[in-house]
Amino acid sequence: MFWVVKRGDVTKEAVDAVINAANERLAGGGGVDGAIQRAAGPDLARALSRYSGCPTGEAVVTPGFRLPARFVVHAVGPRWRGGGQHESALLRAAYLNALRRAIDVGARTVAFPAISTGAYGYPLEEALSVAAEALADGARLPKAPEEVRLMAFTSEVEQAWTAALGARCGQWPA
Repeated sequence: MFWVVKRGDVTKEAVDAVINAANERLAGGGGVDGAIQRAAGPDLARALSRYSGCPTGEAVVTPGFRLPARFVVHAVGPRWRGGGQHESALLRAAYLNALRRAIDVGARTVAFPAISTGAYGYPLEEALSVAAEALADGARLPKAPEEVRLMAFTSEVEQAWTAALGARCGQWPA
């Protein structure tokens, strides 16, 4: 499995599946979710309306519609509440379940944003440390994607992804 930190806009990635940092209602919001909803067009909202929501830590899949990605995996990360409300377990579950849903649709290339680090207030470095551990475990899943792009919209996020991966150096599965 090939991992890369990439600076850019997740809505522009030509991958099999782009991961959306969704909310439990699966209703367009701000940040990554709003950008994906706008870029995919109104068919995405219609596709999401068939769901009654999605619990924190879980994920659902829709087509990519107008995005260059074939699919969107809508993963719901936790809101940061100080760390004592099982946030790390829920964030880990969101990353792993997003990978599982991508595998379910045969995705070989996947682009992830930094889930829960925007409006949900999860401290960036801590969130990406959890993400790196979850993705390392996800790399061992049968039929795991060949390429995972860890997207960074800002230099701060790019540096945090790089640091989180660096902390795991030598621990990635072969």
